[in-house]
Amino acid sequence: MTSAEIRSAFLNFFATRGHQIVPSAPIVVKNDPTLMFTNAGMNQFKDYFLGNRPAPHPRIADTQKCLRVSGKHNDLEEVGVDTYHHTMFEMLGNWSFGDYFKKEAIEWSWELLTAVLKIPKDRLYVTVFEGDAKDGLPKDEEAAAEWKKWIPSDRILLGNKKDNFWEMGDTGPCGPCTEIHVDTRPDEERSGVDGKTLVNSDHPQVIEIWNNVFIQFNRLKDGSLQPLPAKHVDTGMGFERLVRVLQEKQSNYDTDIFTGTIAKIQEITKNDYSGTDTKSDIAFRVLADHIRAISFTIADGQLPSNTGAGYVIRRILRRAVRYYYSYLSYQQPLLYQLLPVIATQFENVFPELKQQEAFVAKVIREEEEAFLKTLENGIKLFDESIFTSLKDSMGNLPNIGLPKETVEKLKGITSTLKEQKQAWDKTFEPLRKQLEEIQKSLNIVFGKLKGDLAFKLQDTYGFPKDLTELMAKEVGFVVDEEGFNAEMQKQKDRSRAATAIDTEDWIVVNEGTSNEFVGYDSLEAKAAVLKYRKVKAKGKEAYQIVLDKTPFYAESGGQVGDTGEFLIKNEKVKIVDTKKENDLIIHFAEKLPSSLEGEVTARVDAGRRQSTAIHHSATHLLHAALRKVLGTHVAQKGSLVNADYLRFDFSHFSKMTDEEINEVERLVNEKIRENLPVVIRTMPKEEAVQSGAMALFGEKYGDLVRVVTIDPTYSIELCGGTHVGATGELGFFKIKSEAAVAAGVRRIEALSGLTAENYIQEQFLTVRVVREALKNPKDLNKAIVSLYDENAALKKQLEKFEAAQIKALRDGLVQKAEIINGAHFIGEVVDVPSADALKKLAFELKAAVPNPVISLAAAIDGKASVVLLFDDAIAAEKGLDASALIKQKISPLIKGGGGGQKTLATAGGQDSSNLRQVIATVKGAL
Repeated sequence: MTSAEIRSAFLNFFATRGHQIVPSAPIVVKNDPTLMFTNAGMNQFKDYFLGNRPAPHPRIADTQKCLRVSGKHNDLEEVGVDTYHHTMFEMLGNWSFGDYFKKEAIEWSWELLTAVLKIPKDRLYVTVFEGDAKDGLPKDEEAAAEWKKWIPSDRILLGNKKDNFWEMGDTGPCGPCTEIHVDTRPDEERSGVDGKTLVNSDHPQVIEIWNNVFIQFNRLKDGSLQPLPAKHVDTGMGFERLVRVLQEKQSNYDTDIFTGTIAKIQEITKNDYSGTDTKSDIAFRVLADHIRAISFTIADGQLPSNTGAGYVIRRILRRAVRYYYSYLSYQQPLLYQLLPVIATQFENVFPELKQQEAFVAKVIREEEEAFLKTLENGIKLFDESIFTSLKDSMGNLPNIGLPKETVEKLKGITSTLKEQKQAWDKTFEPLRKQLEEIQKSLNIVFGKLKGDLAFKLQDTYGFPKDLTELMAKEVGFVVDEEGFNAEMQKQKDRSRAATAIDTEDWIVVNEGTSNEFVGYDSLEAKAAVLKYRKVKAKGKEAYQIVLDKTPFYAESGGQVGDTGEFLIKNEKVKIVDTKKENDLIIHFAEKLPSSLEGEVTARVDAGRRQSTAIHHSATHLLHAALRKVLGTHVAQKGSLVNADYLRFDFSHFSKMTDEEINEVERLVNEKIRENLPVVIRTMPKEEAVQSGAMALFGEKYGDLVRVVTIDPTYSIELCGGTHVGATGELGFFKIKSEAAVAAGVRRIEALSGLTAENYIQEQFLTVRVVREALKNPKDLNKAIVSLYDENAALKKQLEKFEAAQIKALRDGLVQKAEIINGAHFIGEVVDVPSADALKKLAFELKAAVPNPVISLAAAIDGKASVVLLFDDAIAAEKGLDASALIKQKISPLIKGGGGGQKTLATAGGQDSSNLRQVIATVKGAL
């Protein structure tokens, strides 16, 4: 079976057993503070498990894009080194929300694997949870009993909490699990060693293939387990491993999931892939894996960046670049060339990549080009430090148990280093290979790479720390963690102080799962408090409140959350923000009312909501206009909609011209003047897509969607935001700015409604003031250009006068030079127009006399300015330090400050009455 046929077989199997087949959620997680990426199939169903809202279907099956490169689930180090770990992978899953439980889950998993997919029964083993005394959990007898119906008891193994109790994170839904493992070893090996002894032992051929999780608990912040309102089934089967087993391969990378990509890498780099553990073969596997993670996350809306989820993607990309640069000897962008293979391969299962192929390729290529510019110098710096460290520790090498011949070989490496120090690029490649060979054969740590160097590689050359650690490990070194952390500590502390949030557990006020949003139709509602919790951030306390129904729009789809107030028993509570956590609507209050019992009147700030709605409807008009003016390749890549302005990010590869901006504005304002009705309908997603509605890449939509139509021939979009009733309410639309924000992404900031009017008024006022200042010329533009040209000519003339003045001053001061203690000392208070002119004069004097020690001061606009410039040799011989003189003796004299280097320093201050004393101070020091 091909991989596509295997995927279909799984989904069809569960479809015939009453499961609704749903699409994958985006790989990038939104509205969940506990996750950056979807790391398991159950992520998108978290609210169903917690009981925050009912599941739309009691049984669901899907294939989910997952990413595991950060946090608790991190497989990055193993990727490429072994043959079965991946960053991005597919997770096949079937789900029951309070419907079937252990009996059906176990029976169907056995039936699918053995009867449908024909995996030999004697190659399968299962594990069940052995219990955990600390958590008060008994052995999972129910799962063990069900397995005994299908598999011999000696193939049912007990697993500990680490292996057989599944938790998504430190908090959240969890429960015991039963895993299915398959032994893919040849029969001869199987007869020699019983497969059950190799289960959960990291054997590359005895691997977990399916995990059935029985979600029964919610892990609270205090570590305790709380039973969930209903029992659920959450299963996950690694698609790549399943295909490997069914296609009878010993490596995931030998299946048709990866062979097309690997063939393309061979074609591009002219290297051969043999499937071994050589560095070049590892590089093939790293590239074939990493390109999937990079491309799908970008397609789902996460661009590489220096923070958060974007930095994780940048780390993965740079790890891949280093592998093809170092081990495939390919030193130009490669990853983007693999994108057509991936996009075509997944076109029918994850179509978003094919639809954005050109955009994603451009982003990847620009990222590769940026890192390649610093990679070579960074590697040289790394190699230089490694071999210098090795040389410094040579005397200790026999003490760590190295054989004599190895020590001699290392001495040869370091002597080579000394002889060819000027040719790093030619020297380090053979030396690195020798060192890697020694490390691989002995597996000994030679020494530590300095922490400050690891920090410099990250800060200056863009090397993520884990890439430096990988490079160090390859040659037998470890990174000095303490030194690195010391360099990072202040920055980390500042970051934590700015972003740290401490969230307590929910306190239930009223039982219930309804969390209905009624704000499309009303800005006020009567409701009841379901639960609340305290949060601490930036040293301040706040409260999060959940109602059974609310008119407050929660931040989503780029639109900011509503503000307003709650009225509870005649007590007003100000609501400062509204957000979503998963799909739970949470209101933020700075304080709690004295009582949360009884009826709550929830009232939205109507003026702010209206201004926000104006900008949201304007965003739809803008999006449609951009596609008409620039082309249908334009796709939304992010937005911010609030009461004051809108910000719209979109895919486009060049700066917009003034003509294009004007045409977009004209189109939007034309639609505003037509006063078109904004028609909003709820319909099934498939019907909406067939009608031509645009869906945003990276957004997860339910079966029913809201479709916002502004003229069916102009703008139809899926959108959950709030809008005006007709476009005339927008009044006017104006673009303030257009600029680049990332590779292939442009950003427009624009205004509509009253804020656009106010902006135009401000611009007219500015123009009027300028016109009056220029004596009301007939042609304002011509007058400004003329003024600019006149100013430029006067500046040039002034520079000539200044140069002549400096030359005259120089000639006079050279005549006044005194020989003091072997130096030509020139010290004078002079009359110059600027601090820059004072510095120019000092350099002119330095060039005019031998062994100069120059001290110049001037009063410029009533303030003191000082320059000290010393000859390098004289400064070293006499122990003169210009920076120290400025800081310790001169700054107090002029009531100011300054600094610089030992031979050049400057200062400025408020008091210009002591400038003669400044000169005397420097002369006295000499």
